[in-house]
Amino acid sequence: MVHREELAAYLNETLDVHSITDYAPNGLQVEGRDEIRRLVTGVSVSQALFERAVQAEADAILVHHGFFWKGEESRIVGLKAQRLRRLLSVDLNLFAYHLPLDVHPEFGNNAGLAELLECTVEQRVTVRGIPGLLWLGRVATPVTAAALAERLAHTLGQQPVRVGAGTEPIRRIAWCSGGGERLIEEAIAHGAEAFISGELSEPITHIAREAGVHFFAAGHHATERCGVQRLGEHIAATFGIAHEYIEIPNPA
Repeated sequence: MVHREELAAYLNETLDVHSITDYAPNGLQVEGRDEIRRLVTGVSVSQALFERAVQAEADAILVHHGFFWKGEESRIVGLKAQRLRRLLSVDLNLFAYHLPLDVHPEFGNNAGLAELLECTVEQRVTVRGIPGLLWLGRVATPVTAAALAERLAHTLGQQPVRVGAGTEPIRRIAWCSGGGERLIEEAIAHGAEAFISGELSEPITHIAREAGVHFFAAGHHATERCGVQRLGEHIAATFGIAHEYIEIPNPA
């Protein structure tokens, strides 16, 4: 068992939340019961995740994508009111960590992708004032673009979208989980032959083609599963509580 405030303080310190300017508040977003014996993790807030957490008899939920994003509707109405009402009705805590969970060198999404890609990390680059937002490394064995696409499909469970073209075999790869596709030019400047992110926005195809690099959009959700799972396992081991990751499928 761990007290809610003890867990919040531990997570905030471990993920160094105060050193990162983010688009949403990191940490405890919705206060529930004091004592936490069972933790559920998931990628994003949703009614489906909340119902599964209730079924699992969880005391707290930890997600990557939580509430209260910069620029969104500030009133508690509609779907947000419905979701918050459900959490409060069962006294469930909600923790959310966005950029701190992308960049953390051990528990982060980018760290998880490095492991899945079997990549030796060479650089963690500060971009837009965020340390470690862009990662670069080398694969143990050089691969073709087709083979790298197949590796992503196998490890992440969905076929990536591939655009651009460049030298093969690929040795040096850059990556940024989730919606980091617009870091492609920083990746190119650091010598990447291929860049992996979650999404494909319209300008990226032209940049990849003109720069002569391979770009892979492997799924926002798919590239950001690993962080909450790694962190949840760490919390369970540290505090002796139960942990369950709940997958709510999302093709985006």
